[in-house]
Amino acid sequence: LPRLVREFVAQNNTSQIKHVIQILSQEFALSQHPHSRKGGLIGLAACSIALGKDSGLYLKELIEPVLTCFNDADSRLRYYACEALYNIVKVARGSVLPHFNVLFDGLSKLAADPDPNVKSGSELLDRLLKDIVTESNQFDLVSFIPLLRERIYSNNQYARQFIISWILVLESVPDINLLDYLPEILDGLFQILGDNSKEIRKMCEVALGEFLKEIKKNPPSVKFAEMANILVIHCQASDDLIQLTAMCWMREFIQLAGRVMLPYSSGILTAVLPCLSYDDRKKNIKEVANVCNQSLMKLVIPEDDDVDEAKQLVPVPAEAASDETLSKAEAVSSAPLSFLCSSERIPVTLNLDGIVQVLDCHLHDTSIGMMTRIAVLKWLYHLYIKTPRKMFRHTDSLFPILLRTLSDESDEVILKDLEVLAEIASSPAGQTEGQGPSEGAEARSSHVELHVPSRGSPLSSSGTKGMECSPSTPTMNSYFYKFMINLLKRFSSERKLLETRGAFIIRQLCLLLNAENIFHSMADILLREEDLKFASTMVHTLNTILLTSSELFQLRNQLKDLKTQESRNLFCCLYRSWCHNPVTTVSLCFLTQNYKHAYDLIQKFGDLEVTVDFLTEVDKLVQLIECPIFTYLRLQLLDVKNNPYLIKALYGLLMLLPQSSAFQLLSHRLQCVPNPELMQTAEGPKPSAGSRRPAAASIDYTELLQHFERVQSKHLEARHQRAGRGEQLERR
Repeated sequence: LPRLVREFVAQNNTSQIKHVIQILSQEFALSQHPHSRKGGLIGLAACSIALGKDSGLYLKELIEPVLTCFNDADSRLRYYACEALYNIVKVARGSVLPHFNVLFDGLSKLAADPDPNVKSGSELLDRLLKDIVTESNQFDLVSFIPLLRERIYSNNQYARQFIISWILVLESVPDINLLDYLPEILDGLFQILGDNSKEIRKMCEVALGEFLKEIKKNPPSVKFAEMANILVIHCQASDDLIQLTAMCWMREFIQLAGRVMLPYSSGILTAVLPCLSYDDRKKNIKEVANVCNQSLMKLVIPEDDDVDEAKQLVPVPAEAASDETLSKAEAVSSAPLSFLCSSERIPVTLNLDGIVQVLDCHLHDTSIGMMTRIAVLKWLYHLYIKTPRKMFRHTDSLFPILLRTLSDESDEVILKDLEVLAEIASSPAGQTEGQGPSEGAEARSSHVELHVPSRGSPLSSSGTKGMECSPSTPTMNSYFYKFMINLLKRFSSERKLLETRGAFIIRQLCLLLNAENIFHSMADILLREEDLKFASTMVHTLNTILLTSSELFQLRNQLKDLKTQESRNLFCCLYRSWCHNPVTTVSLCFLTQNYKHAYDLIQKFGDLEVTVDFLTEVDKLVQLIECPIFTYLRLQLLDVKNNPYLIKALYGLLMLLPQSSAFQLLSHRLQCVPNPELMQTAEGPKPSAGSRRPAAASIDYTELLQHFERVQSKHLEARHQRAGRGEQLERR
């Protein structure tokens, strides 16, 4: 046969050559008889050897029948086919490249062949074909990629090993730029990375590592946007190796591509945020996820607040979704066709709605870890700083969950939550964007100074209409008052929160916001509180904070002197609400040095119902008088002549107390008050108590005393009603 073929070649008789090949194919290689098929395969190989360099002209006719035999049920016949194709390819060399796809397809099937001899033969053929591809510069990568993308999803270990080996070979060829087509095969590579075989996982790791090196070397040519969704999905994988590798890729993508990754922010956050709460068993993933989170946050800039989504110059790629809503195949197909890396050439718009939705979902999820909740709150705070105008469109939907987060078990979470709420309450953007539809025109016209309630104003609210509008200042927007109202509502409905975290929350708010505004607004709200028992408890809490917290030192000094009209207005506002609790009202008078009024109030205590709780509060006030806060008050006891009402007020407290340790403490203090005759000096008479602070004369103390009586009568009536309901329940 070889001699015959060589004669035809010498005669340039192509028709006879084709005729010989056709007979070998049709009558032998494709025969029903197995021995005839073996003979045909040997004949085709011999024919190819005889043709030599001319075999390239007849490769289609030579290869097709051999590849058909790859599917033969007889393993020996498959081996002969493999051997025949090896000889054909060895002679043709580079000429077989136009037929590479069919050869690769056949080889990928033989790689998973159960017969070891067939598999061994296919490996020899595979190595030969790799050598040809490596030394050639005519490999058609474009037509090969669809086949590679299809085969890469094989579940067979040997087929996977075969695919990875070819990817490594193609990566190593300088003239072949496989990086351009990485989006087509990246998802399949990550799936192979989860193979049970350690060897295959290692090979896949090497391949992915090589790709990442190429990406770092040449970022402008990388199609980052097309691969973002794929990474988002695999960053949520249950397999640790897949998740860690995908997270490392995501870290590099964010750092290299920059704002090109912004359209995928919500998907990235969906994948990254849960990882921040991983324990030490997944420490590596947690650390990389944290870098991803920080890097992504830095991409948000103030200019994002000015860009209108409707005027975007390029279409934003579809957001990545979670595993439940976006399959891996969809992730690949939904990627845009092209996306330039340079953010200077194509402006990228921040999809704030998607990000806020993800953050909101994570805050609602009670199962997420503390570090994730902190990261979510940091994101919200960052967005309110960088893009306040757009963020205030979402404030009405975020506000309830932010308030609920104040009940979190972690102090760190509460601190971050308060930072977000404080930013909402003080941001200038809230002045124009902050009003929800429910607040209407009244809220928009509510930018007035904090005011003192008018005299004789009713205690109970006439409705909710006036409650939602804010007496705000230039540093506080309409959400400030709304925040104060809802915070007090939360304390009212969740008394445990008030007891365990109330003081902590209010003190932190005084650091984050204006303390005077906080106390002024809360006093204003409590003035209309219908739950009188809560109002009394809340006033007691606020008073304790006012008198003892270092954060309120400046506010205490302001109230102590009452030198300005603003401080006097604040005193009047606080006083009206402090009337819910008689003892705190007296302590406020002590703080503001209104000793005569304090004495007048104590005189009214004889008309009140003296309970154990009442006496306990008097006891605490006596203890407080001995603290550094009231050092100035104790020193004023030396000036007996000018502070008679201070001494009278303290004696009044002494008379209220039973024979207890507090009684002994105050009694000993009063025993130290000197004889006024001994304290006289030659300096001449000092101004009387009434003239010591003439500015305070603008305060109508008679009206304040009447207000105190009205409030206490309401409290007495409410206590009688509660007692009556209790008796009815007992009788039933």
